[in-house]
Amino acid sequence: MSSPRISPRSRRCWRTGRAPRCSRRCWTSSPLAAGELARAAGVGPSTASAHLARLLDGGLVTVLSQGRHRYYELRDAEAAQLVETLSRMSPPVRVRSLRQSGEARRLHRARTCYDHLAGQAGVALFAALLDGGLLEPDADGYTTTDKGDGQLAALGLDVAAVRRSRRRFAWRCLDWTERRPHLNGALAAALTGRMIDLGWFERAPRPAP
Repeated sequence: MSSPRISPRSRRCWRTGRAPRCSRRCWTSSPLAAGELARAAGVGPSTASAHLARLLDGGLVTVLSQGRHRYYELRDAEAAQLVETLSRMSPPVRVRSLRQSGEARRLHRARTCYDHLAGQAGVALFAALLDGGLLEPDADGYTTTDKGDGQLAALGLDVAAVRRSRRRFAWRCLDWTERRPHLNGALAAALTGRMIDLGWFERAPRPAP
């Protein structure tokens, strides 16, 4: 049997050992400094810097320089999807402290996968949209029904504008903590942003400096 062919980009992620673990725990849609990422992931500054250098070399993250400070973020939704996939294949994180236990519970309950809702809340949202007849499968993934268009409009979401996005309108990805699908794509991002605006969810504070 021939060995699987793994792209150089994927090898860069896997060689870091903890890279998938670090990524799934601490990436958000906001740029973070290397020190903030290190504290969120529970690794030392040198380890975080080595991981970031490889991810940057692989084109998975971008860096924003402001004076002496450098802030990192995932390149785009495609990079976030790759991180989520690697997270499902990597070993589970061993909880070694009460703080890590609390973080793990919060990650399971609700988090963002790049820019859309994930965790138990994300899985429940996707199921509710399907079961409620607001979303249905189509040739490109999923689309909203007439009922869905109406209810999302009542929520303050401009579905027509979301459809004009160059990004895929609606699809699913397997959630790495729940092992069930959550919604991704332009609709998921817009809906997540709207729910945050309405105060249904709030972003966790950035790690203390």
